[in-house]
Amino acid sequence: MGADSEIDQAVKRARALAWSGDDEAAKTAFFEALRLDPTHFDALNDLGSLACASGHRSAARTVYRQAVRCHPSNPIGRVNLANVLVEDGEHAQAREHYQAALEVDPDFPEAHQGLGRVFAAQGDERAQPHFQKGFTGHAIVQKGYRGVGPAVPALLLASVRLGNMPTQQWLDDRLFAITVVHVEYWDDAEPLPSHALIVNIVGDADLCGEALTRAEALLARSAAPAINPPARVRATRRAENARRLGAISGVVAPRITTLGRADVLGADDFRFPLLLRTPGFHTGQNFVLVENRESLAANLESLPGDELMAIEYVDARGPDGMARKFRVMFIDGKIFPLHLAISSDWKVHYFTADMADNAAHRAEERRFLEDMPGALGERAMAALRGIGAEIKLDYFGVDFALAPGGKVLLFEANAAMVVIAPPPEPVWDYRRGPVADILEAAKRMALSRALAAGRWK
Repeated sequence: MGADSEIDQAVKRARALAWSGDDEAAKTAFFEALRLDPTHFDALNDLGSLACASGHRSAARTVYRQAVRCHPSNPIGRVNLANVLVEDGEHAQAREHYQAALEVDPDFPEAHQGLGRVFAAQGDERAQPHFQKGFTGHAIVQKGYRGVGPAVPALLLASVRLGNMPTQQWLDDRLFAITVVHVEYWDDAEPLPSHALIVNIVGDADLCGEALTRAEALLARSAAPAINPPARVRATRRAENARRLGAISGVVAPRITTLGRADVLGADDFRFPLLLRTPGFHTGQNFVLVENRESLAANLESLPGDELMAIEYVDARGPDGMARKFRVMFIDGKIFPLHLAISSDWKVHYFTADMADNAAHRAEERRFLEDMPGALGERAMAALRGIGAEIKLDYFGVDFALAPGGKVLLFEANAAMVVIAPPPEPVWDYRRGPVADILEAAKRMALSRALAAGRWK
């Protein structure tokens, strides 16, 4: 048997395992195939897809980079790598790969879609032509079903922009047959695809107002149960959240004022330091600390967008001088701890926090994950329950710190928060159970909604 035939057979075996839903065996089989040929595109690409599906984006990036190095003229590898880069907030690198894909195939829809999202995230008017080319005729995406027996048909309402709720890890393609509708380009004259459940994944109310309006209209045409109705998501704009959630007993919410760019410099009631943020961004993008009025103009110049949020700066540092950010997820009304990030920087994000090299910080996070009420105290737990009762979403997250007196210092609360799988190193084993609990609860919620409505058996 020739080398080509041997590698092809190995890839076929790995794909068969993947399509049977046995992901771990499939990963092992793809690695075996790559030992025969480390440059085989299909093996690299499919292995990257499996890594993405399980939430291991770092591993997916490594595999996709290898695919691009070995096959620079294949637009699929370029787009897949770029999509992971976008999820990690690395828009400049992603843009290069989308553009390289379009140099190979000027009509490649997924490259136009991705480039449109990147341009939109940068406030660049070139986004719209790419959205038009990428989504016209491609508003519906049918995901593959890998289960055994009848699937639960689920309809996902999505935006073309970067404001969608991540669901890949809990809307399992071994249980759900998923159809994604990008609502801005949906033809209203068309009937809705068959479905037993609707999941509105448009999660960022500041970024996706048009999409929420379109999703609301689509939802009104169906009698199926819905997760995260668009009307409730619409109420989670940052400024609106600060106003209504700050009124809850035990919650401290910084004051947020939304201003046009031209009005920021003329405002005379700012207190410094001040936070400035362009709406619709996450992971700390386009979010700056302005120390004094003298530096206001320079910071303003660094931010995109015609509209900006001026946010009251509230010191989130503890007695040790470190800033802490807790994240909890609300799934079907229940609160689950996800992580605690501890950082020397005011802008706290888990992937840049002082966790990997600090055993004491990891031990503190572990105490929070294992005993959330004990770590937070009853006043904070009551405040979180109050937030859940006010937001009323089926799936969303809350980022916060503990303020003096055990109050919740609110950073944000919305449906667009990501549940990221821990890295594979044993040092992170204490995080795997809490993450699995969140994903399992979300999966149970989706299944129970479809069953309770009697639309799937």
